[in-house]
Amino acid sequence: MYLDSEKKKEIFGQYGTSNSDTGSAESQVALFSYRISHLTEHMKANRKDHMTERALTKLVGKRRALLNYLKAKDIERYRAIISKLGLRK
Repeated sequence: MYLDSEKKKEIFGQYGTSNSDTGSAESQVALFSYRISHLTEHMKANRKDHMTERALTKLVGKRRALLNYLKAKDIERYRAIISKLGLRK
């Protein structure tokens, strides 16, 4: 599987406050970004996979909602996670 528990701990440790920090907005945005990049590669190879396309669209929406929340709550944390992940805006 592309996303096992070790990979999740690595992502949470890198972008969150600790390896078990699964609740912070930064760690969730980082996890969503990892999953989005994986599904994007899948969609490049399988362009007619409509269920994956729908899942990808939903993930992008979830990430956008979390980023909007973070932007309204604490602009410095928002700017930090955007620059770390290399997202636009």
